[in-house]
Amino acid sequence: MGPAALNHDSPTWFKQAIINPGSVFANPEDVMSSPDLELDEKIRVLRSWQYDVAELAVAEEEGMRGSQNGMLRRILLLLSELRVRDDTESVAPTKHHGTMDS
Repeated sequence: MGPAALNHDSPTWFKQAIINPGSVFANPEDVMSSPDLELDEKIRVLRSWQYDVAELAVAEEEGMRGSQNGMLRRILLLLSELRVRDDTESVAPTKHHGTMDS
């Protein structure tokens, strides 16, 4: 389901995009090309997706199944296109990256 399928007059579609970006956007590139999102909203959605993918990578590392096929790299490249630098102060120095603040 893409953002066009959601009622953009409803505030819930953006909340859903933050909670579960993959339920609103088919891929991270769709976030970038969405005319319905402002720059800061795109960053929030991509950061949320980044967090989710990083957590899945940790699960894979610990022997749980899952496959992201370079998704984290794609998200990081998109964030760099938006000129977003990693905020090392809000990320814990572990592979779990602490808790999500945004």
